[in-house]
Amino acid sequence: MIPLKALTNVTLVMKDHLIPDGVLLMEQGRILACGNKTTLPVPEHAQLIDGGGHFAGPGLIDIHTHAGGPCMFTEDPVGAAAHMLQHGVTSVLPTLYFNLDKQGFLTAIDLIDQAMASGRCPNIRGLYMEGPYLNPKFGADRNKNPWKGVVRRADYLEVIERAAKLGLIWALAPELEGILDFVRDVKDRVPNAVFTVAHSEASPLQIEQLIPYGLKLGTHHTNATGDLQKYPECRGVSVDETVNYNDAIYAELICDSRGIHVDPYMLRLVSKIKGRDKVILISDALVFDGPVPPGYEGVTDINFDYDGEIAGSKLTLDVACRNMMVHTGCSIVDVFRYASGNPAQLLGWPDRGEIRCGSAADLVLVDPWMQVKAVILNGEQVQPGGC
Repeated sequence: MIPLKALTNVTLVMKDHLIPDGVLLMEQGRILACGNKTTLPVPEHAQLIDGGGHFAGPGLIDIHTHAGGPCMFTEDPVGAAAHMLQHGVTSVLPTLYFNLDKQGFLTAIDLIDQAMASGRCPNIRGLYMEGPYLNPKFGADRNKNPWKGVVRRADYLEVIERAAKLGLIWALAPELEGILDFVRDVKDRVPNAVFTVAHSEASPLQIEQLIPYGLKLGTHHTNATGDLQKYPECRGVSVDETVNYNDAIYAELICDSRGIHVDPYMLRLVSKIKGRDKVILISDALVFDGPVPPGYEGVTDINFDYDGEIAGSKLTLDVACRNMMVHTGCSIVDVFRYASGNPAQLLGWPDRGEIRCGSAADLVLVDPWMQVKAVILNGEQVQPGGC
């Protein structure tokens, strides 16, 4: 019989408040009860876990990452997932990029599916399909984009069918001719699919026409997007403005230490516009060893491709949370919402992203600056290890 466990000596990070001197009871991988030690007595037979005086929040959810540390999910999903887990990411969506050709997508999907079936990467919970159809003008490694041509059903249908079981989020450029057929085919096979505008210069109308189909996310907001400029002397409106304007659309943010992906002022602006419920922090981690271009000397947490373009980050989500606190002054409650609660809400996961009775006992213990001290997955403490 799995014993009742009691996490004590913690400050519980709830959805919108803190509980000091917290107690959290877990049983069968679920949260049984939580509260203050004066109102929630610890049963005598419970197995005690001393939280060391740290903050205990819901396990982090990284919906958009290609790698964990030095391991790409397309090459070593088990190692990549283990690395993420050590950094508090108890749910992750490996991301497949448009630089994969058709066979590359199929091979990667099968590899990750097999890794999940092995039970060795319990924090992988689906896929983020960053492609195949994005605007070839935008994005890292874009010269290797094998999907630059016409959107054709004969090219993409097998990818959709192979990814249907795991593909939770589908990125696309709404301005591409024929993209609506692609959207409909995905929706036919994945009724709950989330669509996201990505690597695009679509107009507000082109983006908003896809909202009824499930478009409710902006991929790495303010990165790899164009600007439709009607008049030379005036700023146009395109992807970023549409994401900001529409209350139904969440905004992904990559928060590196120097504010290179998203300037700190822009982080504060987007947070003000979108509010606490529509910001999602991502790592967008990649493994690239292109040369560091002039002007970026000393930058350690982003990658560059061989054309000198920014190619994702070297972040983990805990570090992104810490950077967000530094750049915007937001609280630890806020960053847990951005990196756990909001992703769970986007994906329709009612049992994750928040500490509450009945939720999965996925937890991360951190210090005030989001330094990970311990991780609990399905009620079990995670042992050191990983890629």
